[in-house]
Formats: sequence, structure tokens, C-alpha cells
Amino acid sequence: MRYVVFDLETQNIFQEVGSNDPTALDISVATVYDSETGQYTTVTVDDIDRLWPIIEQADALVGYNSNHFDIPLLNKYYPGDLTQIKSIDILEDIKNALGRRLRLDSVAQATVGAKKSADGLQAVRWWREGKVKEIKKYCEQDVKVTKDVFEYAREHGHVKFKDGHRKRDIVLNTAHWEEKADSAMTHSLLF
Repeated sequence: MRYVVFDLETQNIFQEVGSNDPTALDISVATVYDSETGQYTTVTVDDIDRLWPIIEQADALVGYNSNHFDIPLLNKYYPGDLTQIKSIDILEDIKNALGRRLRLDSVAQATVGAKKSADGLQAVRWWREGKVKEIKKYCEQDVKVTKDVFEYAREHGHVKFKDGHRKRDIVLNTAHWEEKADSAMTHSLLF
């Protein structure tokens, strides 16, 4: 299965746009990791079209809170329909197994010993300060962390989180991750 792990950073926050709808926000930076090439591609919103050929080759899009946030927001910019590509949202699977949501940082630290380097609010501040290089580095780090958690869960069938002072396993039903989707993709590019 060829998968693309991705993450987005925004130029603004929900309180500023007066809505909880991700499509009310604007992308600043996006990063994708292509499992077939092993390459990371990070772009600003001005070059977002560079991501479409990579995304359109994916059998699945992998993210963390991606079904609720990243896919609807990215779909605002995409000339096709990203919901036609199979989606693997790690947070959604965690919530289904545990009954509650966990921060990526919490899961990543306990599962693969990795930490996020900042947070979304810091990325918005950096955007306003013109610190695009910092946002790109942060977004790419988030994708690396998400990729590592995904690959761990795929191999072991669980992720970990800290519950007080002890680590606990969250068994995930990952069988659907490997199933081939039978969706009719609406590509934006001519082949």
C-alpha cells in the first residue's frame, strides 16, 4: 500500500474566524511524506499545487485528526475531492478504542519516544512574524512523528500513552488500514 502521511499548519485560528469549521481557516504550510519514494515535500500555500501529484498517487492518506481537520481544510484548495481517497485517521482509531481523544505529542512520546517541536498556535505566530522556515521545520517534524506512530501501530497493532506515571497500550483495529478502497478517484491532473 502506498500511503501519504500529511499535516497542515494554518495562518489563523478558530477564534479569529468565528467558526469551528476548518474550512474557515487558511493554510500556511503543508507537508506530505510519500511511502513509495521515502521523500518529504513541504510547501507554503503558494506552492500547494505541487502536492496534488503526490497525493493522487496514494492508496491512503494518513493523518492525526485528519478526517475532522486536515482533509476538509485541504479539500478547500484541492480541485478534486480528497474524500474519494481512503483516509486513515490515527486519532479517530484511538478514540474508537479508548473512548477519548489524545494529543499526538502524548501518543508519540509514549509510543516512539518522539516529541513535537512546537504547536499550532506557535506556527500561527511564526506565520505572522514571517518565520516560514520555522513553520516548515515544525510541520515536517509533525509528519515524521505521525509517520513513526502510524508505522509502529501498523506493525504492532497498538500505540501507547502515558496514564499518570505508567504507559498503557491502546489496541487498535488496524485491519481496515490494509484494505484496498474501491472509490472512484476524481483526479485533478490529466494522465
